[in-house]
Amino acid sequence: MNGGDHGSAEFRSGFVCFVGRPNTGKSTLTNALVGEKIAITSNRPQTTRHTIRGIVNRPDAQLIIVDTPGLHRPRTLLGQRLNDLVRDTYSEVDVIGICIPADEAIGPGDRWIVSQVRQMAPKTTVVGVVTKIDRVTPDKVAAQLLALSELLGADSEVVPVSATSGQQLDVLTDVLVSLMEPGPAFYPDGELTDEPEQVLMAEFIREAALEGVHDELPHSLAVVIEEIIPREDRRPDQAPMVDVHAILYVERDSQKGIIIGHKGARLKQVGTTARAQIERLLGVKVYLDLHVKVAKDWQRDPKQLGRMGF
Repeated sequence: MNGGDHGSAEFRSGFVCFVGRPNTGKSTLTNALVGEKIAITSNRPQTTRHTIRGIVNRPDAQLIIVDTPGLHRPRTLLGQRLNDLVRDTYSEVDVIGICIPADEAIGPGDRWIVSQVRQMAPKTTVVGVVTKIDRVTPDKVAAQLLALSELLGADSEVVPVSATSGQQLDVLTDVLVSLMEPGPAFYPDGELTDEPEQVLMAEFIREAALEGVHDELPHSLAVVIEEIIPREDRRPDQAPMVDVHAILYVERDSQKGIIIGHKGARLKQVGTTARAQIERLLGVKVYLDLHVKVAKDWQRDPKQLGRMGF
């Protein structure tokens, strides 16, 4: 793909990452821009563990969205490793979009994130994104744009969007494209993410398991896909099918009980929700086999962290 066929405009490409406090709409925004569910969404800090990239393809440009784990003050070895991952990402992307919801005042947490971004990636272009504008009145949106503009400084553009209603998504894309250097597409047209399917499957299972659990589970839940086996015994008239075996690791027996639920009801629900997502991802029927195991204090143990892919 080159820019020659699109008038005089050169083809542009580059990398973007969205940052912000938990629940500022970063993952939802990524999914809306890409047009597929790629990043997992949850209203808890630290639910994104891997650098999942979404790819926005346009005739004149390709944007690669890098989804980082949230920045936080680390308390464990896992937290430290996640922050190192964030630091590497910030310095490698072309644009950092700082997300602030329209319905919450800018607070110390937002200011801390902005200062960290400036410190970790002083040369990277920063854009302000006011999210969730469908939730407030236009004058509230205007006030938030002004406040964010003051926080980021005159050099940074600020764009209001709603990922749920789709308002202004094209404007945000235009702004991001305009800040990219001319260059070729990094990925073939039609690709939506470069993450291995196993990583996405594990994230889908993790997201389903975290849904509706209101205690300290998020940090202490890891999902490992043990094996993916295509069914050999399918008749020609039957749709292809794949067996996926996954283990959900928690740190304590009490957490195991929470995930499994009364008579296994909760784990069954997790399986149903995740299976639907995985079938969409793979395009085949899936038998999903889930087991919950306790790995005591895995977040503080380098050996166990390594086994789980951190």
